[in-house]
Amino acid sequence: MTLYIDPPTWPGHGRMWSHLVSDASYEELHAFAAAIGAPARAFDRDHYDVPSERYADAVAAGAVEVGSKELLRRLTDAGLRRPKRRGGDPLS
Repeated sequence: MTLYIDPPTWPGHGRMWSHLVSDASYEELHAFAAAIGAPARAFDRDHYDVPSERYADAVAAGAVEVGSKELLRRLTDAGLRRPKRRGGDPLS
C-alpha cells in the first residue's frame, strides 16, 4: 500500500498541479489526503489534485515521487482508474 505523486507539471487556475493516487484503495487515498490537509474538493474521480506548493508536504508525509506515466500505470494496475474525460490532462 503506497501513495504516489507525480511532479507538479499540470497547469490550471494560475497554478501548477500534481496528482496523488493510491495503489490500494480510495479509503487509503482519502485518509492520506486528509492527513496532509488536502480539501475534499481536490478529489477528482480517482486522484487528488495537489498544488505545487503542497508537493513537498505530500512527499514528506510518505508519498512516493514517480513520473506521470508511472503514476497512471500504478493506478490502472491497482484497478482504481476511472475513465478519463475528453481533453485536459490524462488524469482529468
